[in-house]
Amino acid sequence: MLLHHRGRLVGSFRIIAATAAATLLTTTLTNTYTTSAMMMKSEEIDEDYPGTAVKRLKSVHARIKSLEKDDLNGEWEDVRRKLLWAGGLKDLRDVRPGMGYTGHAFNDWNHCDLTTMKGEEANNENENKVKGIHYSNQLGPGIRIASIPELGPGGSWSTCMMGCSSEPPIDVAHAQFRSRIAFKLVWIPPEFKSFVLLDDSGKRLAIGSPTGRLPHLRERQKNFAATGSGRYSKEPLKLSRGEL
Repeated sequence: MLLHHRGRLVGSFRIIAATAAATLLTTTLTNTYTTSAMMMKSEEIDEDYPGTAVKRLKSVHARIKSLEKDDLNGEWEDVRRKLLWAGGLKDLRDVRPGMGYTGHAFNDWNHCDLTTMKGEEANNENENKVKGIHYSNQLGPGIRIASIPELGPGGSWSTCMMGCSSEPPIDVAHAQFRSRIAFKLVWIPPEFKSFVLLDDSGKRLAIGSPTGRLPHLRERQKNFAATGSGRYSKEPLKLSRGEL
């Protein structure tokens, strides 16, 4: 029944207003769903390791590819800085560990994995996922401070490679951050004066023969030993036999 109020059809007005509101709500929900779907489509997802910041990983590979041959053959500290740059990390040596310090990266046997993880994964704790790593192993604050933002969403870090000899690898990148490594640095036997950068599958990305004060020989030897007979030992062994 239509009600007249000061010459207007109140009932009709209410029906029209309700219809308009319903149309607006439907349009808003549709637009929201479409926007969310487009965002999900534009963000690449690694189904096996969903914590991977895929765009950032690809940016790291592009930077490695852009390096000249001599970029990895100079003084070790210069080479290390280029590795940090390629991996999306700042060279921070005047801050304390846990607050962005990257002086350890590639300088010992263990911190030789460069991984790119999504922002929400950065605060993940180890929780006994990798044997030999502290239960907490909270790296989030340092990752956010040291990561170079222009490579893409998420962060980068030089994580521990222990556990990489198993198949699949059970190291900090894969187990704690659920992310692939963008590259792993492995010193080549028997002299351990050159290194190879490997992607997540163990494929060669680049080779370097730095000079100057390298990490201690024992560290370089232990670095290769940590690959065991896993996927990351194959390429260094080929190179040790001169199979270029």
